[in-house]
Amino acid sequence: MSSKFVWGVVGLLVLLAAGAAVVVLQRSPTGPVEPAWDRQACAHCRMHLSEPPFAAQLRTAEGEVLYFDDPGCLFLWEAQQSRPPAAVYFRHLREPRWLAEAETGFLRVDYSPMGWGLGAVDRREPGTISPEEARQAVLSGPGKAAHPPGERAHEPAAH
Repeated sequence: MSSKFVWGVVGLLVLLAAGAAVVVLQRSPTGPVEPAWDRQACAHCRMHLSEPPFAAQLRTAEGEVLYFDDPGCLFLWEAQQSRPPAAVYFRHLREPRWLAEAETGFLRVDYSPMGWGLGAVDRREPGTISPEEARQAVLSGPGKAAHPPGERAHEPAAH
């Protein structure tokens, strides 16, 4: 083998490795992504995300991150899609952190930005309903997810 051929193969391998590195580095991040609060619009209702305790987000199968100002908006948007999301996150009602859907339970609250009356907390917290129960309450129609009369409401933490 000539040295020209060997150097050609080495050069080709270097280019392939560099291309693979670029593809890996450009992949979507995993986990929740902080939105631009007060500037990012809800993917469903187009209102700005201005109340972090009620925010939600999902990552599509293509890696796009979509934000929602109320869990109800996420559930309504999701019901109109033909493909399931790759990941869903809800902002904790009282703590500045995100919860994966599998970790999430919902409390019925008197207030939420779009009036669905749902606040996300750890699923093990007493009095929660599952994400599926919350989803079904929203999809059942206006007022179905809201806090039932006489039941104690939970307030979000100040942000």
